[in-house]
Amino acid sequence: MRYIKYALIAVFGIALIAIAVANRGYVSIQLIPNEVAGWFAVNPQIELPLFIIIFGGIIVGLFVGFVWEWMREYAQRAEAARQAREMRRLQREVKRLKGEKHEGKDEVIALLEEAS
Repeated sequence: MRYIKYALIAVFGIALIAIAVANRGYVSIQLIPNEVAGWFAVNPQIELPLFIIIFGGIIVGLFVGFVWEWMREYAQRAEAARQAREMRRLQREVKRLKGEKHEGKDEVIALLEEAS
């Protein structure tokens, strides 16, 4: 299984390198359309290799997906935390009640009563 994992990583690595080599030409990215840039007398523009834009888009998409999923699962995490707090409270209460039930009795008899 480990060799399959390494083989898949190698295949993905080779594919990413091939994409980067095939798309290394520079492209111009404008943050504001030309019509709007004329109003403000500003035209923010940057030139980057196309593969950086492709990989950057993939990374940004993954990040947005992770954040979206984390926010979507908030209700489940909150419910799990509430149930964990309730479980700890009930365990403390059971321990306290067992102590009260066997108060003043011999320890061996208390253990035998609990086992049955």
